[in-house]
Amino acid sequence: MATPRGACRCKTWNIGLSRGAPRPRVESVGMCAERIHPAGDEALMRDLRQQARGTPPLGDGEQTSLLEQSARGDRQSQSRLVATKLGMVIRLAEARSEKGLSVPDLVQEGSLGLIEAMRSFQGSGVRDFDAFAEQKVGEQMDAAIAAEAAAVREAEQLVAACNDYERVKILLRRTLQRTPTEAEIAEKLEWSVDRTRYVAQVVADARRRHDEELLAL
Repeated sequence: MATPRGACRCKTWNIGLSRGAPRPRVESVGMCAERIHPAGDEALMRDLRQQARGTPPLGDGEQTSLLEQSARGDRQSQSRLVATKLGMVIRLAEARSEKGLSVPDLVQEGSLGLIEAMRSFQGSGVRDFDAFAEQKVGEQMDAAIAAEAAAVREAEQLVAACNDYERVKILLRRTLQRTPTEAEIAEKLEWSVDRTRYVAQVVADARRRHDEELLAL
């Protein structure tokens, strides 16, 4: 059974797994791909593609001027540049759509990379902004994909540890005819006592949340 991002399952108990601080919103510069569209991801992407197609292209010399103003923090210039590069961000996001993150998530990550490209281009020594921006956007998306994969692995390892802990605890209770100590469980699992205590707390917290959910029904 699939589990929602940011959570994992240990038997029947929901275990929340922290993913760090929320990603920043970017609507202040004219593009936000957070999942707030009432009709879902497909409608959101349809709107973004329409927005990209409807944005007038930059005139001669306009990009250079906008980059200079963007580097000084001018929001209107940043918004104009972001809007004109939205098609590129969407293209790079769609090319990575099977790697663990949704296209809207990747568009948002790419928009952050694009903003970073605008801020750092003048001091980069690179002459081609489009190539520079594409590199930064791709790097931001790839970093987000890697972070997501690491979080999934962490969740899977935590689920396995919880199940191992419960299995050994039940086995020792039957063998010893009493509740086993943390040290006894740790020895059986070949874990440290600190790790055993941590997993025990995760299981207890998950069971408590599960019980609270049942009471709320």
